[in-house]
Amino acid sequence: MNATMMRLEDFKAARNVLKGVLNDTGLIYSHFFSNATGNYVYLKPENMQVTGAYKIRGAYFTISTLSDEEKAAGLVTASAGVMPTTTPLIKVNNTKSYGANVLLHGSTFDDAAAEAARLSAEQGLTYIHPFNDLRVATGQGTISYEIFSNLPDVDIILVPIGGGGLASG
Repeated sequence: MNATMMRLEDFKAARNVLKGVLNDTGLIYSHFFSNATGNYVYLKPENMQVTGAYKIRGAYFTISTLSDEEKAAGLVTASAGVMPTTTPLIKVNNTKSYGANVLLHGSTFDDAAAEAARLSAEQGLTYIHPFNDLRVATGQGTISYEIFSNLPDVDIILVPIGGGGLASG
């Protein structure tokens, strides 16, 4: 993977890593939105992933790129490791069910991210930024790769933006 930009080859390679891990979410034609907008509108139901969200793409792909030493040091991240105290209990419990240790810290994402970075520095853990990381964005970008593979003449892809990892991918 190029350290400064994402290329089509990177998305293809990431998608190959994710084979067997992801649920095939396909594209679903929306009669309602198509009629409402006068366009052909399709939805990509990433809520059908085993984790309930697209984030498995970036997380799994990124972890697959780590060295044995980085993995052995332990991993820490914000949003799915260190979370704000306001995080819904279902997300906390679901994350724990995958074997993660969850620490609730602060009232905002920025508070949790600062704590994750602090723990990384203090304990020598491998820090994975939840969106400001080309590997994460490449994993998330496999969604676009799948959309273009299934609908090559797509004109517009609407993407929700939180941290920006999905949108940058």
